[in-house]
Amino acid sequence: MSDVLAVDLGGSSMRAALTADDGTVRSRCERPTPRSPTAQPLIELVGVVLAGREVGSAVVGVPGRVDYRVGVLEHAPNLAAGWADELTEVGLGDALGVDVALANDADLAAVGEAWFGAGRDHRDVAYLTISTGIGAGVVTGGLLVHGRRSLAEIGHSVVDWRGLAQGRATVEQLGSGTALRTLAAEAGLDADGREVERRWRAGDPTASDIWHAVVTVAAAAAVNLAQLFVPEVIVVGGGVGLVGDAVLEPMRALLAGWGPFGLPEPVRVVNAALGDDAALAGAAAWERAFTPAAASRPTVP
Repeated sequence: MSDVLAVDLGGSSMRAALTADDGTVRSRCERPTPRSPTAQPLIELVGVVLAGREVGSAVVGVPGRVDYRVGVLEHAPNLAAGWADELTEVGLGDALGVDVALANDADLAAVGEAWFGAGRDHRDVAYLTISTGIGAGVVTGGLLVHGRRSLAEIGHSVVDWRGLAQGRATVEQLGSGTALRTLAAEAGLDADGREVERRWRAGDPTASDIWHAVVTVAAAAAVNLAQLFVPEVIVVGGGVGLVGDAVLEPMRALLAGWGPFGLPEPVRVVNAALGDDAALAGAAAWERAFTPAAASRPTVP
């Protein structure tokens, strides 16, 4: 089989690569995601990867809610205004000259980890990404769980009803890399997520308070995901998620007390084996994991 063109568009960075049928990623190119008025920088990035090469198809992962029935990005709060209108299967297909499948980025990464990564030995896999925003995807028996639209939008679920009036109530607003930066700035720290982590490890009490507050919300997201879908394993990725035990251990502890009860084996929590390549690898299995019938309009008898 010919390679698949894989694109992983995030709020902070965008990646494109050629992906083989077994999930092997090659010819990768990555750039920061610009705040430009159009998606042309993404098309240019893909052009660098293709460079005259032929591919059979393309899968483009996007950070937002996707309508799988019509192939459009409906809501993308972490992208510049105007991009969502251009990120459609028809529009991208015309621009790239190849058939395009549009995918929610967390769904695509979930497929990658379930087929080729940390979830490959499990039937029921949930993927949780903690980065600029927070997203999730669920794969059961190798098939992505979805309906007409991408599901498992755990990042937009409410975890603090008291913060609704202030616009700080959701998992993403309180438990993401953006939340780390916001809380750090409010505390007078000139620090991004990685710097907050470094200062916490160095014993800075302010950074410690910020780190634990944000990670606790991310852990609550893992618990909610486990209660909703009861996976065998939760695979954690993203820039913050891949920090390691500083994120995973609070999740395991909260799951032990608040996760699904009475299971023969507890829900495992592990880091993504494919790292930042999870979505790129997922493109190789997308056609096998995605069930178009689940997005189709039901037939009226």
